[in-house]
Amino acid sequence: MPSLAPKASTRRWVAAALVIPVIGIGLLSRFGGSGLLADVSGGLLYAVLIYVLLTVLRPRATQLSNAVIALVFCVLIELLQLTHIPAELARVFSPSALVLGTGFAPRDLLAYFMGAALALGIDVTISRRSSSRS
Repeated sequence: MPSLAPKASTRRWVAAALVIPVIGIGLLSRFGGSGLLADVSGGLLYAVLIYVLLTVLRPRATQLSNAVIALVFCVLIELLQLTHIPAELARVFSPSALVLGTGFAPRDLLAYFMGAALALGIDVTISRRSSSRS
């Protein structure tokens, strides 16, 4: 099966360029918003960020594998919150809460799925468009 992915170096640079904007939008949703929408968008953007970082680290990997790994990573971080370790770390070093969270929230699992699916869909769409132009 031919890959839809553009050249690995191009994918890496595009993904790297997206890291800061995704973090910025995520922080805006976290600190500028409130309620369910801000919470869900934060989880969604967290999964998108993990997908983007994986693409930087693994530009030759398939989009689907990066999406699955991003989703599994996010779910494991959420499950870690059941141990209260992230909450304890946040008491010592508060910025860690932005990466590890502090308390388990089942709706975050859905947000992570939506974020990984969104990132996958955008990446595949861009790849198809760029391969049809070549």
